[in-house]
Amino acid sequence: MTKILILTVLILYFLTLITISFLTTKKATNHSFFLGERKSPWYIVSFGMIGASLSGVTFISVPGWVGNEGNQFSYMQAVFGYLVGYFIVAYVLLPIYYRLNLISIYEYLKERFGFWAYKTGAFFFLSSRIIGASVRLLLVANVLQFVLFDSWGIPFELTVIISVILIWLYTFRGGIKTIVWTDTLQTFFMLISVILTVYFISESLDLSAKKGLLYTVSDSQYSQIFFFDDLMSSNHFLKHFLGGVFITIGMTGLDQDMMQKNLSCRNLKDSQKNMISMAIVLVVVNLIFLILGALLYMYADINEIKFDNPDLLFSAVALSDGAGKIIGILFLLGLIAAAYSSADSALTSLTTSFSVDFLNIVEKDNTSSLSRSEMTRKFVHIFMSLIIILTVIILKYKTTDSAISLLMKFAGFTYGPLIGVFFFGIITKRYINDLLVPFICFFAMGVTFVLWYFSYGSPGIQNGDLGIFGTYKFGFELIILNALITFIVLFSFSNRKKEHILK
Repeated sequence: MTKILILTVLILYFLTLITISFLTTKKATNHSFFLGERKSPWYIVSFGMIGASLSGVTFISVPGWVGNEGNQFSYMQAVFGYLVGYFIVAYVLLPIYYRLNLISIYEYLKERFGFWAYKTGAFFFLSSRIIGASVRLLLVANVLQFVLFDSWGIPFELTVIISVILIWLYTFRGGIKTIVWTDTLQTFFMLISVILTVYFISESLDLSAKKGLLYTVSDSQYSQIFFFDDLMSSNHFLKHFLGGVFITIGMTGLDQDMMQKNLSCRNLKDSQKNMISMAIVLVVVNLIFLILGALLYMYADINEIKFDNPDLLFSAVALSDGAGKIIGILFLLGLIAAAYSSADSALTSLTTSFSVDFLNIVEKDNTSSLSRSEMTRKFVHIFMSLIIILTVIILKYKTTDSAISLLMKFAGFTYGPLIGVFFFGIITKRYINDLLVPFICFFAMGVTFVLWYFSYGSPGIQNGDLGIFGTYKFGFELIILNALITFIVLFSFSNRKKEHILK
């Protein structure tokens, strides 16, 4: 695949997104930027959210997961947990958000507890989403650097800057009103890319003339889904399934990025239809990605294709000489679509959260000129772009984990306190001194970090020595531990009477 062809695909792709931006930003205001004027069709939002939920991490890292450290199809255990989590989001959290008519979902914490709980929730979201968006952008920037910019002598830092500028160009005016439509197009590109890649790879392996695609994959060394044998292992069913439930609640239901799209729907019923239909489709799509991973490992073994880490499996196969131009173009198109459908909405939600939660831009609209508040929002958009650029560059030189492992690890630390606080407010009718909430959240995160750091296989334990829990290895359940610690400490300092707490 030639460098000119790669560059042509990139240019045409972003020209399409910028065109959509111009078509959807006529008479753009803060209201359309934040909530799309609450006129987004639920089925459009649902389809677009598939791409945002999957992101470049799924596109690259899930296929690589299949052959890494005996993981096989164990990721499906977490996907089944995601499905349960989406039902909880749809029928527990969304009704609260719509009843309170929220722009930022963290305003619920102000209604329930007070000022400091509200700011704490917003802070944890900003931290979580900045890291999450940066991990996703790091992934696509690494691949683009590998396949294109290294050969031209362009430094990695400039690759990241270019990537973020391209996102900024088509999001800075329309925000969520534009994102709803660009994500729909990008989801289409991503799904078409992975489905056609599965087809062409299976054809090159001559599976149609042998046992058939599904039988070959199920009969391979990669296809085991359920792991019940070793509770100490990070792949055990309960860790993945329950972790998947909590990850969905945190990374979707308590995430301004994902909920902002849901809140742009016309009403609660449409928003719930969006959430459940997306959840069902995601189960199928994730299974397709795992099937693709098994096929890619088979193809790489047969053709002796080498790659440094699992995240580079897809690119190594797709851009190899034997794969052909079609697979290379499909890979590049799918990667860009998956990565940017997540990054663009993340940048928009970060701008929304900081503008609403910390600058009170909506309240100031009543007392200042509209043009001034819009200028403030645009300045925040640029500021958040710079923050993401710096974070991507830091992660590039400070981390070695695969993207999906890194993302789930950070989610366990940052979304755990959010789950604990929100569900303490939802499940109980107890009150707590608002000033204690930030301290409790950081305490829970710190305790969780220490327990993980000194557990088996983590950085604090060297040379295979036993951790503080013996050979117990943390997996996706890290977020459950964090949320539980937060909930318990909040409960311990709470009281049934609000007046008593205030005294």
